[in-house]
Amino acid sequence: MNFHVLTLFPNLVTAGLSGSMIGRALEKGSIRINAVNIRDFTEDKHKKTDDYIYGGGAGLLLQAQPVYDAYKSVLAGIGAGRKVRTIYLTPQGRTFHQGMAQELAQEEDLIFLCGHYEGVDERVLEQVVTDYVSLGDFVLTGGEPAAVVMIDAIARLVPGVLHNGDSVMEESFSGYLLEYPQYTRPEVWKGERVPEALLSGDHKRIREWRRQKAEERTRLYRPDLYAAYEALMQCRRDLLQNKLHHMDMAELICREKAELLYHDGEGTLLRERKSGTLMITVKSKEAGERILDAFLAQDGEIPKLLTAKQAFMEEVIEKRLHMTLSTCDVQAVYTRKEAPPIKPHDIRQLCTAHLEMVLQHYDLADEAYLLDRLSNGAVFGIFVENTLAGFIGEHAEGSMGMLTVFPAYRRRGLAAALESFMIHRTLQKGYTPFCYVVEENQASVKLQEKLGLYMAKEKVWWYENPHACGGEKISSKNNGCK
Repeated sequence: MNFHVLTLFPNLVTAGLSGSMIGRALEKGSIRINAVNIRDFTEDKHKKTDDYIYGGGAGLLLQAQPVYDAYKSVLAGIGAGRKVRTIYLTPQGRTFHQGMAQELAQEEDLIFLCGHYEGVDERVLEQVVTDYVSLGDFVLTGGEPAAVVMIDAIARLVPGVLHNGDSVMEESFSGYLLEYPQYTRPEVWKGERVPEALLSGDHKRIREWRRQKAEERTRLYRPDLYAAYEALMQCRRDLLQNKLHHMDMAELICREKAELLYHDGEGTLLRERKSGTLMITVKSKEAGERILDAFLAQDGEIPKLLTAKQAFMEEVIEKRLHMTLSTCDVQAVYTRKEAPPIKPHDIRQLCTAHLEMVLQHYDLADEAYLLDRLSNGAVFGIFVENTLAGFIGEHAEGSMGMLTVFPAYRRRGLAAALESFMIHRTLQKGYTPFCYVVEENQASVKLQEKLGLYMAKEKVWWYENPHACGGEKISSKNNGCK
């Protein structure tokens, strides 16, 4: 990911981002910082970039010409024929938050404009700025400190920047809860012991303890966040009244990946926070129209993908969102607490070095999406005599998928071994295993039934945005759960 910063003081930006994890990410090439000196683009022989304000008033204002020319130089370097998201750091903007960081982390390039003095000539702001953003209700001497903070928050969400992808999803503000207390060695310090639950080795018990402590902290320190969390939990309880049909939505909440956009007795609209995929379930067409109208009025961002739980929503989605129906699947859910038996097999976590092989055999996602899954340690391969024979993974929203066994290794029970392994891994983390299956793929349907998964009676309908590109694709089939 590339961060371009338009500034009068490039050293303030580069110095603030040269250390720790962000510095290592820069060295690895996971991210790039391009600090552009606005002063280099002034037409004034004395390198002047500011002037007095028309109409009078204290202070000086950054002139339009050097800012605009610096901006155009960045666009020329990117080679973009489109308008790149350009952020102006100003107290008048929307307050920056974790959800905004997650949204901006999906961009390939971001431009930051750092103001100084009394600000920037309004005419150039109207020409180049897409987002006005503030760190809070206070004033800084310039935009550089704010840019450094935002870049740090966004960059750590880019695959490859943090060593542990799970840490991004288990931190403060990820799911409306503050982070739980954490401990390291020694086990006893000044008479205080590490809580017994954390020493038990029981993943479920540890997860429950952490959730309880996170709830206690949030209720005490951030009652506003806790109210949002409670609304999300009530939504999950309502969805689980028909758990086979709504397990994907309930699990999105359970795994702290959901943003609740709408919920009442007539329907629910969720958004997967990383990809922006929408999930909607409603009791009537009228409720669907009302919920999507409210979404468009408040948000307006049409996602790449949407899943709907009712067939009658097709006309509403096509009319409101201009998305087209691509396919429909059946959801399979593993409801038992114990995993199916796993026969000994050589199953290993795959890494980015396996991208070429995965791309060659799996056509339901593009390269960037698969790279993200591999970078996050979410894809596992099965090896026969040290040769990769197939793989399975966990999709961004939590479903098991990508199940593929190479033709030369089929009819050996490898698909069952891979999915059993993934079920076991999902249960260990305290989650419910589920996947999407193409109903016509009877081999996959039989595999789910053999492993003890229950098939929902209702279908899941997938819609695509024809104007979006990249991410998951849902128009073709493979030889296992999607």
